[in-house]
Amino acid sequence: MGSMSIWHWLIVLVIVLLLFGAGKVPKLMGDMAKGIKAFKEGMKDATADTPKPNDPASAAQVPPPETKKDTAKV
Repeated sequence: MGSMSIWHWLIVLVIVLLLFGAGKVPKLMGDMAKGIKAFKEGMKDATADTPKPNDPASAAQVPPPETKKDTAKV
């Protein structure tokens, strides 16, 4: 009862084929594959566009902001 058996998957497949038709399912899968491919290419382009410092030690580091000291006397 916990996992789906082969019969469950076959029933789901039959329902999908009845709803969308046998010709539409490959087209949907092809469109989904094109979308995944475009996403991966976009991620590759985004990582290629970001500049990487050659030496992290020589990169300019921002000093922490100064905190105001309380000069009021109690």
